[in-house]
Amino acid sequence: MVRTAHTCLLIIGGAEDKVGRATVLRRFVRLAGGRKARIVVIPSASAFPDEAVETYNVAFGRLGAPQVVVVNPRSRQAAADSALVGEMDNATGVFMTGGNQLKLSQLFVGTPLAAAISRAHERGAVVAGTSAGASIMSSFMISLGADGVTPRQRSSQLTSGLGLLPGVIIDQHFDQRARYGRLMSLVAGSPDLLGVGIDEDTAAEVRDGRRLMVVGSGAVFVVDARAAVSDVPEARRHAPLLISGAVVHSLPGGATFDLHTAQLIGFVEKHPDVTVRASAKAPD
Repeated sequence: MVRTAHTCLLIIGGAEDKVGRATVLRRFVRLAGGRKARIVVIPSASAFPDEAVETYNVAFGRLGAPQVVVVNPRSRQAAADSALVGEMDNATGVFMTGGNQLKLSQLFVGTPLAAAISRAHERGAVVAGTSAGASIMSSFMISLGADGVTPRQRSSQLTSGLGLLPGVIIDQHFDQRARYGRLMSLVAGSPDLLGVGIDEDTAAEVRDGRRLMVVGSGAVFVVDARAAVSDVPEARRHAPLLISGAVVHSLPGGATFDLHTAQLIGFVEKHPDVTVRASAKAPD
């Protein structure tokens, strides 16, 4: 993918605060341009799209953004509508709601609207998604999978995503739904991909496809299985997997991480009376 501007993704683990401090949504509105923002909301994953639009319209309005524009194609044919594509081409911020990520994949991947989302990303508009809208940002997204701590063979399924953040697999509601096992099993089977699990009310802000900063009240969990030993090729269906030597990173708010080198860049160490800024090795 050729990028012509600095790019930004805001990948949200779901259930973000909408009525209190709204740290994550506040960050999105700021990145989209604040009072000058032109925000497109895509509610297509939701079973109740009208309600989802109303919720975010109110939340973004409270945070200073103008009224949102809705893009909600009802079929793949509608995802070629030039008027909807035009709305995307004028956006400074794109926000995909939660719901069923398979609906998003069926409606968007490989369509002119998906291409318009990629163009918006490439020209510097912030592209955000929560829950299902987070999962679809990678090239391959988790579309089905059992929750649980123990990694098991064939407990999950991958489906094509939008490809805005290649090289990773994203999981959401990570701590709240105990999704450690399914993310570990998937990266064990595809060790060239990093696993990124995001807690609720938490976002991974990714700049230029590389620098990840954690925003919000939870943490982002990164799994690197490139040097791990696993029995994925031989394990029986649903059997517990052997995964030895994977490297894991738990990154709370304020931590920054290099997705290319899989190394910590820096963090904010919080104490009762003082905040200390620290740094780790800079990216290559």
